[in-house]
Amino acid sequence: MEPVTLALFATALILNAGTPGPSIAALVSRVISRGWRDVAPFVAAMWIGEVLWLTVAMTGLSALAETFHLAFVVLKYLGVAYLIWLAWKMWTEPVATEGETIPERKSGWSMFAAGMALTIGNPKIMVFYLALLPNLIDLTNATVALWAIVSVVTVASLALVDLAWITASHHARRLLRTPRAVRVANRVGAVSLGGAAGVIASR
Repeated sequence: MEPVTLALFATALILNAGTPGPSIAALVSRVISRGWRDVAPFVAAMWIGEVLWLTVAMTGLSALAETFHLAFVVLKYLGVAYLIWLAWKMWTEPVATEGETIPERKSGWSMFAAGMALTIGNPKIMVFYLALLPNLIDLTNATVALWAIVSVVTVASLALVDLAWITASHHARRLLRTPRAVRVANRVGAVSLGGAAGVIASR
């Protein structure tokens, strides 16, 4: 594959992944509300989920989404339920700004499952890999080597985007020092997560 084609794919993926959506909303809200320490399983699941969509597209199994439609619907609503739960937790989050506290850690597996559910059920990601990817990369003669190269580029591009969001969210969290600022940030985050849940559920 030509470097220009890979660069075009990476650019399109960065733009698609960098645009705020349900997954980014959940990631940012999690970092702001609890810190960055326990988001690794969540982020890893998002990356693995996107590689799974890439694999589906490159192996010509686009019909998989139709064949196992019910499974994707279930995963979608699991993601919706998680977003609603996270929004509720943020809305009711106690306001405390005195001293530094270690963010409460959740189960790594639960965070991983939440990230996977959001990625598998995210319509924006589905459209990118099943509809747009064939227009960016010639998949008529896809090989394992091509899949490996594109997968590495995919993870690298996603890491660039997600780490930027995590860094920005972490710095924003450090600025929230007054009770009023914390409360406003939590409420804004809760509303954005609830809106993301509504968008996913309606598609």
